[in-house]
This record gives sequence, C-alpha cells and structure tokens, in this order.
Amino acid sequence: MRKLVLFLAVLTVFVLIGCGSSRRSDSTSIPTPPPTPTPPPDNSPPYGGTVFINPNIITDADLSTFQSLTETGRGERLMFDRRSNSFNTVQNVFLFDAFYDNGTVVEIQVNPEFATVDAAEEQALLYATAIGRIPDTLFNDLETVWIHRGNELFGGGNNNILIHTEQGQEYIKGGWLEEVLVHESAHTSLDANHAKTQGWIDAQNNDNRFISTYARDNPFREDIAESFLVFLALDYLSYRLTVEQENTIREVMPNRLNYFRQANLDMFPYQQ
Repeated sequence: MRKLVLFLAVLTVFVLIGCGSSRRSDSTSIPTPPPTPTPPPDNSPPYGGTVFINPNIITDADLSTFQSLTETGRGERLMFDRRSNSFNTVQNVFLFDAFYDNGTVVEIQVNPEFATVDAAEEQALLYATAIGRIPDTLFNDLETVWIHRGNELFGGGNNNILIHTEQGQEYIKGGWLEEVLVHESAHTSLDANHAKTQGWIDAQNNDNRFISTYARDNPFREDIAESFLVFLALDYLSYRLTVEQENTIREVMPNRLNYFRQANLDMFPYQQ
C-alpha cells in the first residue's frame, strides 16, 4: 500500500513540472537542426521524467557551496511570474546577494507579497542553500533567482531560476527539490551552449532513444536537462541508484553520457 501511495504521488507531482514558459524562445537566434529520428516503438523511454526517478540523487544532507546571504535593500525588477504567465515590472522587490564558494554571486529577488524582510529572507536562505547543491558548472550563466508565492511550476532560463514557494514545499516533501533545481539550472547554464550543437544532435541520433518521454516529446528543449541529471547520478552518485537504474541509464544514452564526459564540465562538489 505504501508503495502504491508513493507511486501515485510521483505521478501527481510529475504532472506539475514544466520548464518552457518561463524562458524566452531562442528559435530566432539559433537555427533549428533537422529533427532527430523517431525511435521505434520497442525503444520507448524508460521514464516519464528523470527528476522523479529517485529522490535521493541529491539530498538536503549533501554539501552546499552556499556561503552567506546579504540583504541589499529593495528595488524594481523585471520578474517572470507563472501565475500570470508573463514578465512584470515589480516595485519594492526584496533583494539579497547569495555568495557561493565558487566565486558566484546570485541576486535573489523575492516578491514583495512576502510583506516583511524576515519572511523574504527566510525564503531566500532556504533556496540559496539548496541551489548550493547543484554542480558548479550549472552556475556558469546563473545570475538571478525569482521567488514568488503560488503552487506553480519552477522554471529555468534567462540566466535565472524561477521558484514558486507552494510548489517548492511539495518538492521538499517528496524529496525532489534538489533534483528539480539541477534540471532547471541545466536549462539556464547548458542549453544555449549544447542543446542544438552538432555533437549533441549526433549523440541523440546515435543513441536513437530518449531517457524520458518528456525529453522525447521536447528533444531540443528538454533533452539536455533530462539527461544531465541522470549523468550526474550515474557518474558521481551511482551508489544512490538501484542496479536497474544504473543499467537502464547506461543502455539508453551511452553517447549522451560520453558527450557530457568529454565536455569538461566542472562537477564540484561531486567530482571524484
């Protein structure tokens, strides 16, 4: 019974995840290559989405590279809000600088709806610490974090991570928060430099299969983020995977794994 409840919970939370609408389309600046071949039916993806295959890939007990948080006042910022599915200029945003031991400083912008600086700081500190558990390579293009209330999907892109706190609490309860942050920050820091390169397209073609239906249905938007998380899990945290999961990842995406291995990515604090 417990396993059935967990399975239903995973299915429910998977329906909630989404990435595309918080990012401006890049189709005008990067030519779209020919579509990848459609895998035969017997090569269907093993997972619906990789974020939810294992809640222990990264946990809140793992090392965070987050160092400190400094309040910098309040100001006007352009923020995306999935509740209205739009960018809005917001006044009196609570502002904080989050410092990481890789030298990155990320501005965390908290919606003024949180009312007090203490309430805003609580949210900023929670997510700044969790973001510190993503690999250093995912900080490359990360400049800001937007935090709003709402049970809405997280997002990545625009040199940013989008957070809605009611949805965040659901991720925390399920153990998925860090996995979601890896996925979204992969959009932020990997997509532009890898998703439409010939090397990645070749890896897709040679594997002739996708790790998840989410990647298969969105091969240029989601395949990098869906694949990077399981690459991290297999190559750096394999002891947290089941043997079946290890074998599945190796079987489905060997060329993508090699692509990541040859990309000279900074995987600290998970480098062996």
